[in-house]
Amino acid sequence: MAKIDLDKMLVKIKNTQWALSDIDWDAPGADLVTAEQWPQLKEFMADLMWIEHVGARAFAAMAKKAPTDTLREIYTYFHAEEQRHANAEMALMKRWGMLDGDELPEPNINLRLVIEWLDRYSDEMPVYVLGTVVPMLEIALDGALCKFLLDTVDDPVCHQAFEKINDDESRHLGVGFTVMEMQGHGATYIKMVEMAAQLMDPRLILGIASYFPLLNKMRDNVVAMGLSEEKLYACMRKFEKIGGRTEDGRRNVWFQIIKFHSRWVVDRNNRFYHAPVDAVVKLTGYIPRRVLPAVPSWVKELTYKPTA
Repeated sequence: MAKIDLDKMLVKIKNTQWALSDIDWDAPGADLVTAEQWPQLKEFMADLMWIEHVGARAFAAMAKKAPTDTLREIYTYFHAEEQRHANAEMALMKRWGMLDGDELPEPNINLRLVIEWLDRYSDEMPVYVLGTVVPMLEIALDGALCKFLLDTVDDPVCHQAFEKINDDESRHLGVGFTVMEMQGHGATYIKMVEMAAQLMDPRLILGIASYFPLLNKMRDNVVAMGLSEEKLYACMRKFEKIGGRTEDGRRNVWFQIIKFHSRWVVDRNNRFYHAPVDAVVKLTGYIPRRVLPAVPSWVKELTYKPTA
């Protein structure tokens, strides 16, 4: 993946916008989702949809602190695109009879905690923190979760929707890795220490406390559905290869942190990491939903309707 010209990329992004109404959601093929697939697919799609919307909120926060006007506009488009992806996945759920009326799928408790953290603190995070975490999540989404879905589901409308989604995600990744290199360019010892010191921010620690259990839960869910662990390893190797392809990229302290953390997440044999995180996943499962604050207003922007 070559380093990209952000001004040219912005033009390309503007020229490749699409709408839910471009897809015929009533076309034949919905019955190709089997009864055996349906229960786990419903949970998988709900999680996937919420992860897209979490990405949208992250891009909205990054747009506010982007270092250039071009990057700010790109992130604003990416915010809208991630919302569109979530809406398209809801439209597929509606097509497959997984939603009643205008209801929203219920996010699992770990996603709900991440949503709450994003709403409270993401606007205050330095752009280089979210700017490194998001590419890792997107490469997993694009290279593992979405590909697994297309290998599993035969519905042609699903494939049509994800062809558009994957095109968007490829541009998100191109920008993401370019920005990671920009952040590492000319990094001095003092700058690297300052970036690493962000780990001591209590707000970030709280975010990590919600982020780690979510990754463990999602990892185990997709493996239980049949995604091979080797494919997860392949995604993380791709993140490491592209993110570390240049000296600038390797100087990005947060790339190094995320790289090592992603290795721990996919390696179930690392009990030193997984035992405490699994315990947190179990504990969060006991949190009553009624004690959580009301969902943020931006969540209500989700809709399966083609006019979105």
